[in-house]
Amino acid sequence: MPVDVDAILRPWFDALMQEAGRPALFDAHTHFGQNDPDTFRQTAAELLADLRRVDARALVFPMHEPDGYAAANDAVLEAVAASDGTLRALCRVQPRDDDALAEARRCMDAGAAGIKLHPRAEAFDMDEPSVRELVALAHERRAVVLMHAGRGIEALGTNTIRYSEQFPDARLILAHCAISDLAWLAGELPAHPNVYVDTAWWHPADILTLFCLAPPGQVLWASDSPYGQPLPSAINALRCAHEAGLTHEQIASVFGAQLERLISGQDAVGAGPAPGPSAALDPLLERVVAHLTTAMGRAFAGSDPSESIGLARLSAGVGDAHPHADVCAAILWLLDLMEEHMAPPPSGRGFPLAGRFAVAALVLARTPRAALPPDVAAGAGSASHEHAQRGTTAS
Repeated sequence: MPVDVDAILRPWFDALMQEAGRPALFDAHTHFGQNDPDTFRQTAAELLADLRRVDARALVFPMHEPDGYAAANDAVLEAVAASDGTLRALCRVQPRDDDALAEARRCMDAGAAGIKLHPRAEAFDMDEPSVRELVALAHERRAVVLMHAGRGIEALGTNTIRYSEQFPDARLILAHCAISDLAWLAGELPAHPNVYVDTAWWHPADILTLFCLAPPGQVLWASDSPYGQPLPSAINALRCAHEAGLTHEQIASVFGAQLERLISGQDAVGAGPAPGPSAALDPLLERVVAHLTTAMGRAFAGSDPSESIGLARLSAGVGDAHPHADVCAAILWLLDLMEEHMAPPPSGRGFPLAGRFAVAALVLARTPRAALPPDVAAGAGSASHEHAQRGTTAS
């Protein structure tokens, strides 16, 4: 039976939510579908079950549908209607289709809160005339346009800024921490208040940079379900928000309040300026971050991450008298869980579920100041050298 990651991490989630003032969670980025070429699969029922475990609402839209989106958009609208308010819809369109604008208008007339665009999956450029027409429709409706913003999309940020100036009532959301353009885009956000960035990403360097350098009112929590999951995603983002120094009011904005305003056509509410760079990281924790990042890179490339995991374990073996002993004990606990539960991914999931424990360990190493897993905080874990050597072959 697959490991229940949510059940294991639930006490940690509860502790972080308490520390954050219990924001009302509204996930800006989820999908369902059965035909995506990347082999990920999710049903509406599976998405709803994961959201209800953390009492969250979500924006939802179709996964990639190579044969077109009309039927998939209808399925999303039907799921939203049956969700008792848990879900709100975005429609998805291929701008190169002749009926893209008509399909977007049809879905928005039926209740969709906006449009999802994926220039990489659907191989279109953001400066195509049809994209401009879709953004103009969002401006007309004061609606959302959520855009995939991973790597490999030419001029995405530049075109988004241009559209934001031409269509100020469109609410433009760049997904995945806007990793394609975050290096310069964060500095442009204060002058472009209708541009937002969601946190649907896995590496704490990018999430923390977003929280530190972007105005909090322009950051939206998102899980990317089924690629991420709401509960582990919330843990990771809450830790980064705390590390960046966000207040309870700012966290409430990021984790749902601002999105609620955007999709209901209300004016956005500012949440203050970007807090600026976070505190420097302890060099011993930086070693853990480096080795776990290497491990994740190897895993994504399909090679063996075990040597880098072993080095991360040894890096966390700081001894129980070290100032960060509790953090390192929690890292080792998470890596123990990963090794104990590692198994091939279940159907419809591209990565082993236990890999989420490694991502949680990576985020923990980069954000040492927020609440720890309760079992470890109570003394169940150890940062001893002997514990760190468990299961490693590195020397």
